[in-house]
Amino acid sequence: MPVVRLDPGDFPMEIRLSTTFDSIGPQGTLVTASRTLALGNVRSVYWRRPTPCTVDRAMDDQTARWAVEEARYGLGGILAALPGARYLNHPWRNRDAEHKPAQLATAAACGFTVPPTLITNDPDRARTFAADHGPVVYKPLRETEYADGTGRALTVWMEDVTPDQIDHRIRHTAHLFQQRVRKTADIRLTAVGDHLTAVRIDGSPGIDWRRHYDHLTYTPVPVPPEIAKGVRGYLDAFRLVFGAFDFGLDHDGVWHLYECNPNGQWAWFPDHIIRPVTRAIADHLQHGAPA
Repeated sequence: MPVVRLDPGDFPMEIRLSTTFDSIGPQGTLVTASRTLALGNVRSVYWRRPTPCTVDRAMDDQTARWAVEEARYGLGGILAALPGARYLNHPWRNRDAEHKPAQLATAAACGFTVPPTLITNDPDRARTFAADHGPVVYKPLRETEYADGTGRALTVWMEDVTPDQIDHRIRHTAHLFQQRVRKTADIRLTAVGDHLTAVRIDGSPGIDWRRHYDHLTYTPVPVPPEIAKGVRGYLDAFRLVFGAFDFGLDHDGVWHLYECNPNGQWAWFPDHIIRPVTRAIADHLQHGAPA
């Protein structure tokens, strides 16, 4: 199939866009360094972690912010409004499903077991929660870009928290605290429509397995019917096709849902695990229903 790959981060410096709107609908072209795309011919869109639009560095900060917003609502709006296109996932559905409070509320409504969780900027409330529900972990509410003074990228990991570590700095923003599941393993479930791939993750020496890839082993496991039903309800609630669900598996075999990343990673698994996911994505892009 003919494919055009582009990153909104290349707009407007390396991408030219011209689109008209009338009673027939949007028509126009999008030109990259190697392709010319007729927007009316787009059948499927794989929306995979695009970077933000860029601006001329000679602009002052206020003008640059204005230009980025105009580009986001212009190019971004066009890419989200291609008539009849199949999206995986539609960018606005991703946006809605990225908010952890909405994830947790929807997970409970779909019948998942959700660990007790507190979002607060009140240090007293946070200390009380940590004392009552310990052990407790802190998690960032969003994977936001963060760097040190040299520009080196930093990651805010999930960490254990005790009441005595919580002080007045909590007041500066919202913080998420969650009871740590006494788990025997982690489970990553990758959903592409009704195609579910669940993988048991063992071997992590810490609470956040993403920090210990070299120590991990991966074993495909069956999906219990009640989990499959919850996943289907969750995807439907957010109108998603794809979701990467993270669970903790406790000693009684209960799956505790931590979160669902609507644009999560899946291709670091061994080939025999990722091949069915790849096929499911390709099948949806070719045959799935329009967004």
